[in-house]
Amino acid sequence: MIGILRTRLRLGRQTIAYPNGPARFPARFRGRPALDAGRCEAGCAECAAACPTEAVLGAGTKDLAIDLGACLYCGRCEEACSGGAIRFTRDYRLAMRSRSELVARGDEPRLARALDGRMRRLFGRSLKLRQVSAGGCNGCEAELNAAGNVQFDLGRFGIQFVASPRHADGIVVTGPVSENMRAALRATWEATPAPRLVIAVGACAISGGPFRGSPACHDGIAGGLPDVPVDLWIPGCPPHPVTVLDGLLRLLGRIEGDGPGVEVTQL
Repeated sequence: MIGILRTRLRLGRQTIAYPNGPARFPARFRGRPALDAGRCEAGCAECAAACPTEAVLGAGTKDLAIDLGACLYCGRCEEACSGGAIRFTRDYRLAMRSRSELVARGDEPRLARALDGRMRRLFGRSLKLRQVSAGGCNGCEAELNAAGNVQFDLGRFGIQFVASPRHADGIVVTGPVSENMRAALRATWEATPAPRLVIAVGACAISGGPFRGSPACHDGIAGGLPDVPVDLWIPGCPPHPVTVLDGLLRLLGRIEGDGPGVEVTQL
């Protein structure tokens, strides 16, 4: 017991300061891509050819864009772009309120908007969420679990994952929505009392990710439950816990503006 206490004292505070201070990221972290279409060579499509999910749009033109909802953040497009038109930054603010906003261009990023005043009053400052793994690889699920550990401590914001959709304010969907999970996902959504939120986390839930086009899945929640509106899209493969935190806190109106900066650590 004494040894445990000594170790805890030596380690000190482990929870990141975010959102009251900069978030810590490993040196290899890739965030929102910065695009400079002026550096594109006309007709060049090397970056698009290197992308495994066809997330690069308008390659070799002034309309260069990247669909963050399909991007795996593998960095292959950046490596293939000899002109330097694509560069991944450390901007972790990736969550958006609409699917169309996930198409990143050279302009300033649009940040996730808060729920309207009525919805914020209904949910208050906390959220109870039921997570549904709809056929994914468990990468996004692992990051959602990590969001609750001592490093990120999701619970300090009043956000918790619950065991039953009947106790939830909304559902968090991961995975490409396989045919085998489609009925279970709908049943979970229907069991969640209204008004309810739907949050799509990860490239698979947004666009199908690397599983897009597979006959075994529906290319994400839009294909699996086309009649269900999505309130928040959080891209990544998988998204970092701070990206998830940033999106959820912006949805609740607890972060406005640019937010805190980024601290890089060697992990």
